[in-house]
Amino acid sequence: MGNASEPVLTDSIRLAGGVPSVPGPAPIEPSALGRKKKASTAHLKVIPETKALREQIRREAVRYASTLDRSRPLTKESLQRMGEELLVRLGLNLQSYLGFAMVALNNEFWRDQLMAIDFKRRLLLLPHCLKHAEGCPADYDEFGLDCRKCGACSIADFKVQAEDLGYKVMVAEGTPIVLKIIVSGYIDAIIGVACLNVLEKALDKVLSVGVPSLAVPLLSSDCKNTSVDEDWVAEVIGLRTTPPPQRTRSYVPLLRAAHELFEGPVFERLAPRLRRTATPGPSDGDASAGAAPSPQDPVAATEALAFEWIGRGGKRFRPFITLAAYDALRGGTATLPDARDHGIDLPDPVRRAAAAVEVFHKASLVHDDIEDGDDYRYGGETLHRRYGVPVALNVGDYLVGLGYRLAGQDAAAVGGDSAASILHRLAEAQVRLSEGQGAELLWRRAGLEAFTPLDALKIYALKTAPAFEAAFFAGLRLAGPIDGRLEVVTEFSKNLGVAFQILNDLKDWQEDENKIRPGGDAAKARPTLLLALALEAAGPEERRILLEPHRDAEDGQRALRRVRRVYERCRAFDKAGQLVEKYRSRAEAAADEAEPIELRALLYFLIDSLLAGEMPERPEALVSLPIQAE
Repeated sequence: MGNASEPVLTDSIRLAGGVPSVPGPAPIEPSALGRKKKASTAHLKVIPETKALREQIRREAVRYASTLDRSRPLTKESLQRMGEELLVRLGLNLQSYLGFAMVALNNEFWRDQLMAIDFKRRLLLLPHCLKHAEGCPADYDEFGLDCRKCGACSIADFKVQAEDLGYKVMVAEGTPIVLKIIVSGYIDAIIGVACLNVLEKALDKVLSVGVPSLAVPLLSSDCKNTSVDEDWVAEVIGLRTTPPPQRTRSYVPLLRAAHELFEGPVFERLAPRLRRTATPGPSDGDASAGAAPSPQDPVAATEALAFEWIGRGGKRFRPFITLAAYDALRGGTATLPDARDHGIDLPDPVRRAAAAVEVFHKASLVHDDIEDGDDYRYGGETLHRRYGVPVALNVGDYLVGLGYRLAGQDAAAVGGDSAASILHRLAEAQVRLSEGQGAELLWRRAGLEAFTPLDALKIYALKTAPAFEAAFFAGLRLAGPIDGRLEVVTEFSKNLGVAFQILNDLKDWQEDENKIRPGGDAAKARPTLLLALALEAAGPEERRILLEPHRDAEDGQRALRRVRRVYERCRAFDKAGQLVEKYRSRAEAAADEAEPIELRALLYFLIDSLLAGEMPERPEALVSLPIQAE
């Protein structure tokens, strides 16, 4: 059994030395599931200067990958280790070309599996910077950049070639869209063209999920009139073969199942509406605060608004945990390659329990948005901003009741003991969440002069971890006896939840669709860990800046800039990042103790997904394809 201080090499690393691959999905072995500290590759972004050198690395990647076990996804650590070994074989500089070598190896790992996927189920992701920055005559239509009317740059050549084969093509920047597209259910493989900086972030997001993907790095990263090995791009676009004998396990089917729970037909079957005559919102589009819904039957209005709110969006990782925990104790069959072809078998009681976990979460968001004064959620207005506080409060209360209805509905089928224990866990999570939120509200009311990092961590442990724990418990309990797993899952959930919440603090200073500008927590003087860390190290004048009220929008902008400077001087961002790594290590140590192996693999996947990247949110824009450019 591995632990945080004595890491076990991943199975992909162990097999890199020449063990031949075998057909069919292999079982997950203990040696695949130890951990070591993640190493940064931020400095490894040099593209080999000549095409001959790039081709040499690609050829060696083909030879190296010929012996790899493809039954399980790679990890970033194993890919980096293999890249280092490949470069040593070639006598090349590890500090310069490692990023490129990792991309080449990832391509060869996935090549055969991607080639077997129908062109119509593939996405080609191209960067804006391949087009001519000055004088590009192409316009964006509803399907993206309309290159057929131009043809003056390589984007047009690639786009036309791919579309003629049946690809979906998107000309867009960044990586968040990648997994969103996979979860949408319309795409099963991705070919991406991007700079190494972007590709490294994408590797974080796709490796552990098990998404067939190939990438071609741009030859520079100046984001303007850049270039690429065009023959390489044309080659990978046209790849096609019969299915390979060995395919990789993937969480994609379970991710999709978690999203599909809340699509109309599925959710209506799991939680049939009792009242159907309401229209969920003002018919004239009025979004002013206090606008009332316009139902034909006023009694039905609350149900209509609640169901509309449930379907509005979200990453759905709490219901995913429930589904995946159940599957892990049933042998992990939903992660096998056949599941992508034939679907997965999840009983309705398991689906309803997973839906209940998400419904409770949605209820908490309604109430949190009111308490925090937030105006936007999921790219649209919050319920209280659109309909007023009383209506929103009532919808939140309705959702709590709906969650309990879903969780208790299958008592006869699953057994009274199982249903009662799941309901108890959900109730405990609700109580602890309210305690954490209450502590936060009381700190705001009393003033934050004495607020410490320990106070912030206590709030985080109450607000986030219990929901993770309840989601795990529901899936595990429905799969069979919990046995000795509860302690492991509780410890894991606590540390994962705290790390996840600290990351949210850091992301609050980044652009996001849910807020008008970064720094929203600081603007509203919320008791966050960043604030506590800064207060702990700040002098009198800096503390005044951190605690002073923001009188108006213009003053608020200036104040946020001052707050950011104080955070930077007090190293609050750095210290928060160190705490993320501390709690990540503790979560990994708990995961090392998890049994069976399928459950351990799930815990590691959640660490990689929630603390390195993000769980994918199904984008509404993908309801119809071709895909629109962002």
